[in-house]
Amino acid sequence: MGLKNTRAGNYPEWYQNVVSEADMAENSSSPGCMVIKPWGYGIWERIRDVFDEKIKETEHENCYFPMFIPLSFFQKEAEHVDGFAKEMAVVTHSRLSMKDGKLTPDSKLEEPLIVRPTSEAIIADSFSKWVKSYRDLPVLVNQWANVVRWEMRPRLFLRTREFLWQEGHTAHANAAEAEEETKRMLEAYRDLCENTLAMPVLVGRKPEHEKFPGAVDTYCVEAMMQDGKALQAGTSHFLGQNFAKSANISFINNQGQSEYAYTTSWGVSTRLIGGVIMTHADDDGMVVPPKIAPYQVVIVPVIKKPEDSEAIMAYINKLAAALKTQAPFAEKIRLKIDRRDKASVDKFWEWTRKGAPVICEIGMRDVEGNKVMVKERTKLGTPEGKQIVGFDEFVASVSSRLEQMQKDIFAKAKNRLEHNIRTDITDPAEFKKYFAESNVWIEDNKQGKVAFVRGKWSGDPESESILKEMKITIRCIPFDQSGSEGICLLTGKPATMDVIYARSY
Repeated sequence: MGLKNTRAGNYPEWYQNVVSEADMAENSSSPGCMVIKPWGYGIWERIRDVFDEKIKETEHENCYFPMFIPLSFFQKEAEHVDGFAKEMAVVTHSRLSMKDGKLTPDSKLEEPLIVRPTSEAIIADSFSKWVKSYRDLPVLVNQWANVVRWEMRPRLFLRTREFLWQEGHTAHANAAEAEEETKRMLEAYRDLCENTLAMPVLVGRKPEHEKFPGAVDTYCVEAMMQDGKALQAGTSHFLGQNFAKSANISFINNQGQSEYAYTTSWGVSTRLIGGVIMTHADDDGMVVPPKIAPYQVVIVPVIKKPEDSEAIMAYINKLAAALKTQAPFAEKIRLKIDRRDKASVDKFWEWTRKGAPVICEIGMRDVEGNKVMVKERTKLGTPEGKQIVGFDEFVASVSSRLEQMQKDIFAKAKNRLEHNIRTDITDPAEFKKYFAESNVWIEDNKQGKVAFVRGKWSGDPESESILKEMKITIRCIPFDQSGSEGICLLTGKPATMDVIYARSY
């Protein structure tokens, strides 16, 4: 009952199979867009709820800004708009009229409106009205919103023309405070990825040519997928005074002098779900870490005789009530009783492909023996994949089962990452030969054919053309620099800077 395609056989098609068979999302009739279905959206809700709590713990407040941004706002920030110009959707008319039996755009706008690709420009405009004195700082806000970027090669969760995200924006009285904020939220993203999504990441700074348009510095968290490619999981930008100057976010400081504020922005999106899929899913479907599973326990009735239905459902209701007294991860447990009129074996495989952490199958034999048939998603196909456990024993153990599963899922992904960062390549010719190989799925506890390389980079501008030719990128400049002397793996010139090289999504 596994998927049509396997990771080793056809990784891109396997990914699409997981999304489809887990019933997470589908392509929309609106080109380049996706429909996020209940299971996929439920995962996003969990990510949102967990991170929203973190946002508020760090004294940020939620608000909402318009999705339509005047073109003139972008014209103030040439470097910023240049980075997004090819992806911008533009509204030019305000209504439709019927002409020759066809609906036609009518009433041209005096000024075109850009459909939000990101909100620095319009939020900076509001900040300029809110900030007058150093006493008005810092400003710490966040919004949960949708974004439109005219993606030409869409892929569910990874690249779509419309996607969901959070974007934080802050303004500060000095550069040091803004830099501290940028790194604080970078650490919040690392914590979200590792402790909630069970997705290990590398943290660091983006090279100059990979920075967010208009930023002084961009910091990032980078994850390794099962095919050895990198996925940028989140970014945090120190914007300096660039946006403050273009939007006139100025204030009177405590010395009575006027100066520009320092701003930051940071965000993660539904792309994280694509990262979770490619980090944890297997050839049987999705594997959802318990912390973000919409349902952590699914109970499937196994009713072979109509006359057994009442007793089985009564027992299941009793089990559900007992489970609701448990609190894995110090939260209310999330469970579902699958009451659909469908064969129990089909229900089991549907929930397996969705990646539900624990599936309980309850038949008459379980009722009579006061037992529970327990199947853990991460143990599918192993001797421990199917366990018959006493009612009270299962209820008492459900929290520890889910908590251990979360740890095991992270440990497996962490092991893959640590096994697949090459540090022994020091020769440019060997480096180019390495990345000339084809990507394949990385088996557990093994080194893949192509993954990450940590090596030297000179920072020479000519290296950009070599990166494009090799179809790889510099993912980040890690914070933990060795400082040792070596040879740039791109140009062969002397270099001391360590970077992470990889193919990427």
